[in-house]
Amino acid sequence: MSDVIIRDTERSRAAHASVPVSGVRLRRGHLSERMVTNRRTSIPSQYQRLVESGTTNNFALAAGQGSGELYGFVFTDSDAYKWMEAASWSLGTVADGTLKTQLDHLIDLVIAAQQSDGYINTWYQLRGQERFSNLEHDHELYCAGHLIQAGIANHRCTGDTALLDAGIRFADLLIETFGPGKLEQTDGHPEIEMALIELSRETGKEKYLDLAQFFLDIRGRGTIGGNDMFQDATPLRDQREMVGHAVRAVYLNAGGTDLVHERIDADMRRAQFAMMSNMLERKSYVTGGIGARHEGESFGLDYELPNNRAYAESCAAIGAVMWLWRLMLLENKDDSYIADAIERIIYNAVLPGVSLSGDEYFYENPLRDEDGSIRRQPWFDCACCPPNIARFIAQLPGYFASVTSQRYGESDARHDQIWIHQYADADFTIPTLGGGVVQASMTTRYPWDGEIALEITGLENASNFTLQMRVPDWAFNATATVNGERLPDAEAAPGQYLTITRPWAIGDVVTLSIPMPVRRIVAHPRVANNAGRLVLMRGPLVYCIEETDNEIGDVRDIVLPHDVLVTAANRPEMLGEITVLSTHALLESPAPAWNRALYRNVDLSAGDFAGMSEVQIHAVPYMVWANRGAGPMTVWLRHR
Repeated sequence: MSDVIIRDTERSRAAHASVPVSGVRLRRGHLSERMVTNRRTSIPSQYQRLVESGTTNNFALAAGQGSGELYGFVFTDSDAYKWMEAASWSLGTVADGTLKTQLDHLIDLVIAAQQSDGYINTWYQLRGQERFSNLEHDHELYCAGHLIQAGIANHRCTGDTALLDAGIRFADLLIETFGPGKLEQTDGHPEIEMALIELSRETGKEKYLDLAQFFLDIRGRGTIGGNDMFQDATPLRDQREMVGHAVRAVYLNAGGTDLVHERIDADMRRAQFAMMSNMLERKSYVTGGIGARHEGESFGLDYELPNNRAYAESCAAIGAVMWLWRLMLLENKDDSYIADAIERIIYNAVLPGVSLSGDEYFYENPLRDEDGSIRRQPWFDCACCPPNIARFIAQLPGYFASVTSQRYGESDARHDQIWIHQYADADFTIPTLGGGVVQASMTTRYPWDGEIALEITGLENASNFTLQMRVPDWAFNATATVNGERLPDAEAAPGQYLTITRPWAIGDVVTLSIPMPVRRIVAHPRVANNAGRLVLMRGPLVYCIEETDNEIGDVRDIVLPHDVLVTAANRPEMLGEITVLSTHALLESPAPAWNRALYRNVDLSAGDFAGMSEVQIHAVPYMVWANRGAGPMTVWLRHR
C-alpha cells in the first residue's frame, strides 16, 4: 500500500518519503477513469455484495444484534476490512455522504462485535473456537492486519479514530499473547507484519514494531508446518528465491522491507533484494503477474511460466507492487528498474483484474484463453480479490511521487529531490523534506502518447531542488527540454531518471518526449512455453489478440513474420479510448497439412510460409481484454 509508508520519521532508514495519496490528483486519462469507476461503481457494488452475502451480518451476529447464520470462510472478515480501507481512501479523495454512512455503519458493527479485551474474529467467536488454535490455516492474524490497516487509512483520510482504536485494542492483545516466552508462533498468511509496522509509525509506539519483528523472526522455524506454502521453510533473512504461495510471499516480504525501513538489518535487506531479483528475472510473466501454478496458488520453478494455466492472481500482483514500492523507497538510486516493474504490473497485471464497468473481476489472469470460457465474475466465494483491487485503485496516486534530500558540502545543509515515478494527467502538491511545498501540473495522454509536460505552478520555500523524472528502460531516443531549451541526449537515458538541478520559478516547464514504437518482445530461452513466440508491446502496455477483433478462426494459428510493419492508431471510441495495433500476419491452416495427424515429418522442401494465407490482425491492450464478447485470446504469438 502506498500511503502506508509516507511518514518520514527520524528513525526511518529509507531514502525516500512517499508523497501521500492526497498530494496527487489525477485529472483525466485511463488511470483517472479507473479511479472514478472504482469510486462510483466498484466500491458501492462491493458493499452490496458484502451485505447480500452475509459478510456484514457476521459482525451483527457476533455483536448479538443480527439473525441468521455465519457466512463464508474463516477469513471472510478480511473482505470487509479491505472494503473499509478502500472506502476510506476514496473518501480521502472525494467526499461522498452515502459512502461515509455505509462505512460508519460497518465500523459501528465491527466495534460492537469486538470483545472487551480487543479480540475480534466473527468465525471464531460464533463457532466458539479456541483463539489462535490453528494459526497455520485460519488467518486470525491476517484478518487482524487488515483491520489495523483499515483503521489507519480511516484515520488518515477522515480524521476519525474509532476504527483505528479498534485496531489498537487488537494489537495490544497480540502483544500480551505473542512473543518470546509467550505464544511463539505466527500466521500461515502474512499480513500482520506490515500492519503492525505501520501502526508503529502511526502511533509512534515501538512496541508494535517489536512484535512485527518477532513475527518476521519466527518464520522458518517450523512453528506452522515448516513448508513453503506458509512461508515457514526458511528463515526470511536466509531466503534468496521466491517460493510457495505467491500472495503470502510478497506480503511477507513487504513486511520484511518495512522492517528494513525502520531498523538496520543488513541480512534482511540483502535477502529482500535477492528475492526481488529472483522474482523479476525468473518468475514473472511478461505482464508482471506472478504465481505460475494453480496448485497452492504458488510460484513454480525458475522460468516455469505457462500461459493458459497461468495463475497470476490479482492479489499477488497487488502485493508485488506493495513490496516493490517499499524496496524502491529504500535507496536513492537513479536507475528505473523497480519503478519500471511497478508500472508494468499496474497496467498489465492489476488493471486486467477488474472490468472497465468496475463490477466484474478476475481472480487469476491467464495469458491465453483457448476457447473463450474465461470471463470475469461479479463476486467469488473467496472474495479476496475484488476489495483488494478496490483499495489498490483508490490509492493509485500514492505511487506517483516521492521526495529525498541529500547533504551537500561540509555543512549540514540539505538539498531536496523530487522524484516523479509514474505519469498521468495530474496535479501535484509535494511537501519537501526541507519544509517547503512544490506544486506542479502534469499534462499528458500517457500511456497512449509519450509527450509529458510538467509545469511548476507553485513554490513555497522550495525554489532550489532537483527534479527526477523516470525515463523507462524501453524509452530509447527520449528527449527533454526545459522552457523549450533542449537538454543533452545523455540526460534522458533509458532506464534512468532525467535529473535537473536548477533554481526553479513558477511557470517553468519540463517536457519529456518518449517515443512509443511498437516493440517485439521475446522470452528467455529457458521459458519453454514461449519458444518461437513473441509479444507486442507499446509503451508500458502488453497487447493481446482477441477473436472479437479478428475473424480469422483460431488465434493460435496466427504467425507474425519478422519484417511486417505494425502500426498504432488511437481509437477514442473503443473501450474507453485505447490505441490499437494492426498488421499483416500469416494464418496457418493446419487441417490439410496435418491430415488428422498429431505428429508428422519435417518437410524440408517446403518454404517457411507454405500453406499459409495472409490476414489482417488487430491487437488491444491486455488490460482491457474480455470486456466484450467471449472468445479466444492470446498474448504470445508465433513468429518467423
